[in-house]
Amino acid sequence: MNQLTEIFGEPISVYTRAQAIEDGVLVDLMQGETAPLVREAGFKFPIAMTAGAFSEAVAPIDVDLPAGQDLKGRLWDVLVVLKWKIWKGASSGQEVRFQVVVYQGNGKSETVKLKSLCGPGDNMEPVITIMLPEED
Repeated sequence: MNQLTEIFGEPISVYTRAQAIEDGVLVDLMQGETAPLVREAGFKFPIAMTAGAFSEAVAPIDVDLPAGQDLKGRLWDVLVVLKWKIWKGASSGQEVRFQVVVYQGNGKSETVKLKSLCGPGDNMEPVITIMLPEED
């Protein structure tokens, strides 16, 4: 029995990162067509985005999109801006706040505010989660 369990008792419920990915609450960027892009951007830790953040900042919209506004182009923008903010040292502990501009069609763009948290994964390994500012 570990010390926290001795103090607080057994957890009532545990919701793992793997379950959140399986449920669609998190989008695993380390799987499928996005995985090579994450590695190319220089990230070594596993990265996931909340479904809300992915929908607002990455998922293509149903209009004619100019070059670079497909899923890979938008994800690249998110990853590069995050990487730049990390390099710049713009973090407060484990959290990095940043924003990306997303083309909405008809000549309009929207600024999407995001935050990234680095913390322990299901097996206490370092993982990164990108989310909307109001999410946790």
